[in-house]
Order: sequence, then structure tokens, then C-alpha cells
Amino acid sequence: MFYHIKELQYRAKPERPDPLFAKQLQEVLGGQFGEISVAMQYLFQGWSVRGNGKYKDLLMDTGAEELAHIEMLATMIARLLDGAPVGDLEVAAKDPVIGAILSGMNPQHAIVSGLGAMPADSVGNRWTADYIIASGNLLADFRANLNAESQGRLQVVRLYESTTDRGVKDMLSWLIARDTMHQNQWYAAICELEAKENIVVPSTFPRELEKREVSHVLFNFSAGNESAEGRWASGPSMDGEGVFQYVENPVPLAKKPVLKPAPPYIHDTPPAVVKGREDQIPPSLY
Repeated sequence: MFYHIKELQYRAKPERPDPLFAKQLQEVLGGQFGEISVAMQYLFQGWSVRGNGKYKDLLMDTGAEELAHIEMLATMIARLLDGAPVGDLEVAAKDPVIGAILSGMNPQHAIVSGLGAMPADSVGNRWTADYIIASGNLLADFRANLNAESQGRLQVVRLYESTTDRGVKDMLSWLIARDTMHQNQWYAAICELEAKENIVVPSTFPRELEKREVSHVLFNFSAGNESAEGRWASGPSMDGEGVFQYVENPVPLAKKPVLKPAPPYIHDTPPAVVKGREDQIPPSLY
């Protein structure tokens, strides 16, 4: 059950309206790594945990907080759109400052959402559940969460650097700090699970069913051999199950594939035509 209170988790009030920055803020609200994505990702991961416990609570706590961040950003976007000149645009645009603002403003903020935030990114792509990951495997999911928070924090920092509005910076500073905590918590949970399960997902798959001879081999498919200089090319593997090996000039392990011709009713190009063997091409094809 969710319970909404009217107070915001943190302040979301700009110094002045700025429709152009409202458009930019849409990215960290409704973009691939925005607050809608992480909220839905954590909640669906939590709902998929079979049984209660600390990991489920961690997911639900964080997912609920991300809902609060959605509300903060939606409030900030609405306030940045206050006073946006959306009446007689020809008259408004005679002012060069207003004209510049209008040229960068998202017109859907006026036409579609009534000067409110939208579940969309900064160029108008609607948010999609395709952005979220919820596999039921906590280690795999927590790694996805760490990546999502890293990408999200990067985008918020870039927005922080691109505005001079102290009110906007104040709210973004809060979000940056929370992304710091969330990266730390997911990494802590990852380390805890790795200590219990090992680092390879899924850890329950029987190792004897792998082609063990290539489980810890790096194949060089680049010009040069600089990749041999990394920790991943020699020494004990990170999972403790083997030793890294480096193959500078890998050779194919299978023969060139030869596919059977498709049946006539598929109407593929006949093999003789593909090979350029005119002597084998039926007259009907000339």
C-alpha cells in the first residue's frame, strides 16, 4: 500500500521561470535513466522477490523514494513553466529574449500537458517500460541498479553544471546526493551477494556444463595486443574458478557453414544464382 502526503521530500522551487530548462529536466524525469525508470525498476524488482527480507525492503524503500523524486521534478518543471508566453506567440516573439525562449521550449508543454511535466524525455520520446530490468535474480538486478544510478547521477550533474538558477541547483544537489547513496547501497548489496554466491550470474548453473576450456579466456579481436595489459588477461580469475588466459591470434573452431537450399515455395534466390553458376540456373530464370 502506498500513502501520499502533500509535502515534498525536498524543495523544488526555482528562482525564475525557464521553459527551456524545463524541457531539459524532462530527461532526468522520463528518460531512459530518469526517475520514472528507476522507480518502476526497483518496485517491480521488489514485487518479484519471493519472500520478505532485507533485500525486498531495500528495493521497496528506494522505489518509494524515487516516486518522491518524480513528484519533485514534476513540481520543478511546472514552476519553470510558470509565465511561459503561450498566448499570442507572434506578439510575444517580438521580444528577442522571449523569442529565444520560445524557440527552445517544448511546445507540448503548452499544447499537451497544460504547462505541466510529462512522462517523456527531453526530446519528447514517451517513457517506456522497455527501460526497466527486473529479472528475479537479485545480483543481476542490483548490478543493473548500480548502472542506472551511475547514468542518472551523471545526467543530473550535467544539468547542474548547465544552470545558474540557485533554486534548481539546490534541488539537483539533493538528487545528486541521493544518487550517491543509492550507488553505494547497491554496490554494498552486490558485494554481499557476491560473497554468498560468487560473481557469475546465475551462480546456480552447474559449472561442469560449461565449456570450461574457454570460461576464463580473452580472445584478441583487435589490431595490436593492448588488451593483454589488463587484469583480465592473466592471473587468477575474479570468480576464483580459474586463471585468465590471453589468446592473441584466435583461430576458428568450426568449419564454414553450408546451409541447405530453401524449399521452392519460399522463393529464395537459388544457390546457383548466388554462386554465379549459369550452367546450373534453370532456363525459367533467364
